[in-house]
Amino acid sequence: MSLDALMLEMGKSARAAAGQLREASAQVRCCALEAAAQSLCDHRSKILDANACDLAAAQAAGLSAPVIDRLRLDSGRLDAMARGVAAIARQADPVGQILAQWPRPNGLTITRMTTPIGVIGVIYESRPNVTADAAALCLKSANAAILRCGSEARESARAIHAAFVAGVAATTLPPTSVQLVAVPSRDAVGLMLQGLGGNLDLIVPRGGKSLTARVMADARVPVLAHLEGLVHIYLHAGADIAKARALVHNAKMRRTGICGAAETLLIDRSILATVGAAVLSELVASGCQIRGDEEVCQLIAEAVPASEEDWRTEYLDAIIAVRCVDGPKDAIAHIEHYGSQHTDCIVTEDALVAEEFLRKVDSAIVMWNASTQFADGGEFGMGAEIGIATGRLHARGPVGAEQLVTFKYVVRGDGQCRD
Repeated sequence: MSLDALMLEMGKSARAAAGQLREASAQVRCCALEAAAQSLCDHRSKILDANACDLAAAQAAGLSAPVIDRLRLDSGRLDAMARGVAAIARQADPVGQILAQWPRPNGLTITRMTTPIGVIGVIYESRPNVTADAAALCLKSANAAILRCGSEARESARAIHAAFVAGVAATTLPPTSVQLVAVPSRDAVGLMLQGLGGNLDLIVPRGGKSLTARVMADARVPVLAHLEGLVHIYLHAGADIAKARALVHNAKMRRTGICGAAETLLIDRSILATVGAAVLSELVASGCQIRGDEEVCQLIAEAVPASEEDWRTEYLDAIIAVRCVDGPKDAIAHIEHYGSQHTDCIVTEDALVAEEFLRKVDSAIVMWNASTQFADGGEFGMGAEIGIATGRLHARGPVGAEQLVTFKYVVRGDGQCRD
């Protein structure tokens, strides 16, 4: 079978499965997710062996440490993946929810009700956990899924997909509810972007800047965009030094390769020599490179001068750009100019300033005195996420099952005719 024919058949199978999912009860979908979660645990050794193959290939290819960290699975991460699927199963059903209802003077009753989107294509790179997360969220919201992973995670994705589908197949739902594009050809991505003969309703890219740019430029179906995580932390003059040290270190260094990792640190000039010095010294001691403005470089011997490009860079590595600012207005202006509207945080004990920051910064997630690494669907109680949506339409922030539905209007009458 040619690639074109194979992908078209996947699209048709997904459309048929979407019809069955739409008709399936919430209980059936819940049972399928519980079975999938158990199957991931039952297939632990196969998944970890497949991941070991991917890791060996990545190391042989000389891929960077952050990429390898995103790729790596161990028993703890696999358990977390299975728990996430089980948590999604326990959530309230997002389908068939009544959003609003009202009567009309002519006796009609209008109801706005949530309904599945249909068939969702998810294109992602080196995070094998996205295979389970995306599959579970689509199934919970009664959408069929077509998944396409990056070549770095192919063996891991195949093993996770096989385990997930084995669980689904133990129920009455069709195994084609979740399909994985396992062929290596990049042309498969192009065919997905064309819509698979009208069978794809939505594309969700989950990856770096180049992937998202290509999807947004070439897609002929709607895209739920997840742009880069150019995340800022602003240390206000009212910041507590202990909180500042802990929060910045965690936000930058806990896992440098995730989209919630801090990339730019803004420090009020009045506290640079006190709070700022303590925070930056701790980062340096942890192996983080500081790229700072002139004042930061004068204060921290290890810092190197920042370029204009540094304020626009998502490093996904142990590097952070640092700039002095003159208060909240200056900090917010920097974020507006350079930010990606992903996640931004203020550290301060001044509640009035904090609330002003939370109100004025137009990002998908805004935080006060919390590590930006909490920018995650699992930490938001969603079980998992497909990604962090940075656009303004349909969904914003972590995209869970509740964000993967649309709505329809149901009109009930008793023979009314319009004059």
